[in-house]
Amino acid sequence: MSQVIVVIGAGQIGQAIARRVGVGKRVLLADMKPQNAKAAAEVLADAGYETHVATVDVASRPSVEALVAAATALGEVSGLIHAAGVSPSQAPPEVILKVDLYGTALVLDLFGAVIAPGGSGVVIASQSGHRLAPLSVEQNHALATTPTEDLLALPFLSPDEVSDPLKAYQLSKRGNSLRVAAQAVRWGERGARINAISPGIVMTPLARDELTGPRGAGYRRMIEGSAAKRAGTPDEVGAVGALLMGPDGGFITGSDILMDGGVTAAWWYGDLAKG
Repeated sequence: MSQVIVVIGAGQIGQAIARRVGVGKRVLLADMKPQNAKAAAEVLADAGYETHVATVDVASRPSVEALVAAATALGEVSGLIHAAGVSPSQAPPEVILKVDLYGTALVLDLFGAVIAPGGSGVVIASQSGHRLAPLSVEQNHALATTPTEDLLALPFLSPDEVSDPLKAYQLSKRGNSLRVAAQAVRWGERGARINAISPGIVMTPLARDELTGPRGAGYRRMIEGSAAKRAGTPDEVGAVGALLMGPDGGFITGSDILMDGGVTAAWWYGDLAKG
């Protein structure tokens, strides 16, 4: 039976990981915008990959269920790359929580039920989740384990508590990391692994939106204040994704790899901590 790699969010990061893990497999590229999935599929097909496309809204259970059905019709799902999401400059808090937090939980639930033995997945979280102030043990547990359909009803995620898009994004990305850790137990029961990557500023269209948006000055300050003094590239994230999804990462599951050029370190312990 053919092996299938599912890429949700057919942008530069998803493609970069797929190039490394999709050789000899069927690559199903899914995106909210059909034109994005089609464009990514054409690029990969021209490079020798067998590609298929689908449209998906990760905030919709029926839509994700349809994607699971499309993937399993192609073969056994041996890999999942979940790179879909919206940034603080792209959406209001309620949409960010619905797409980035609920949507990720939904994808992990539904693909965790069909992932093949020996399979693996990667969720693209964010450095932002590492800059959020510590949550309580109870809040961490709630983000990690609350049934998906009840997740957005948690009191500390209510509109009264989360009125700022950045806070919604940080909570969502912290939730992604916690959810991955909890799901690693369930995926492990199927002989599969799941991890997260928390990139810093990586030069993609989403990052360019941020750099030119209302938080652009802050983003430039983060780059200047980091040890690396530059933004990252999708290929660098792709290399880490390939490690986590491949045989060399066989002992890694439930983890979140922070790769941000030192921004978070400077945020907590360096010049960026000074405001």
